[in-house]
Amino acid sequence: MQFPFRNLLCLIFATSVAALPCGAADTYRVVHSYPHDPKAFTQGLMYADGHLYESTGIQGHSSLRLVDMESGRVLQELPVPSQYFAEGLATWGSTLVQLTWKSQTAFVYDRFSFRQLRTLAYTGEGWGLTADSKQLILSDGTADLRFLDPATFRELRRITVKDHGRPVKELNELEFVKGEIYANVWYSDKIARISPATGKVLGWIDLSGLLPRAERTDDAAVLNGIAYDAAHDRLFVTGKLWPRLFEIKVISGAGKNSKHSKKD
Repeated sequence: MQFPFRNLLCLIFATSVAALPCGAADTYRVVHSYPHDPKAFTQGLMYADGHLYESTGIQGHSSLRLVDMESGRVLQELPVPSQYFAEGLATWGSTLVQLTWKSQTAFVYDRFSFRQLRTLAYTGEGWGLTADSKQLILSDGTADLRFLDPATFRELRRITVKDHGRPVKELNELEFVKGEIYANVWYSDKIARISPATGKVLGWIDLSGLLPRAERTDDAAVLNGIAYDAAHDRLFVTGKLWPRLFEIKVISGAGKNSKHSKKD
């Protein structure tokens, strides 16, 4: 009886934090490559009403940014107070909500002026943040995703993300795409597609090779940052300290003969 090598790997790594997905992962085609600030430690990325917003981390260097996607130029920037390490970012109505890593504080800003309106408290760490039509969704580095009341940050419910019954830990930056939660997994080149109802991993998007290792100048330069333009069905991804941001099209894992083609 033949036992495919991939299935053997799935068993070997069954207890791994970021185990190999068992089954064909989706791949990608690069539609366009844009300049990106190589000093930006990207922790949150989002697209709203024709604008790209970014939250950058590192204590003492964290910021909230409005970025011109075509040039990579920062059009508007608000430094985050030096005691905070900024994390995930989401929009809610006319506001932006920005997490912090260990300070258990979220900042709420006017989306247009970047004026801080208030702060919200939460327990645990803050990693990634996104929103559906009713609530905010927060990751904290575990396998859990918390659904929060946007007005109070009160936890409404939570799900545990699992792939074939195994928890997927270190969920990082999040984006809500066509009724699914897309999640970066820290130090992985894969994006998990997650059911918001059950936490089940519906599939994986393998972005291996998107940014060559030679262009990653730091060990921390990992894939992190997903933004979705719902109006035009465009998906954007980048990473911490990456010199480029990419618009990609996801190619179904069934199409294994598809090649990655890049348009710069």
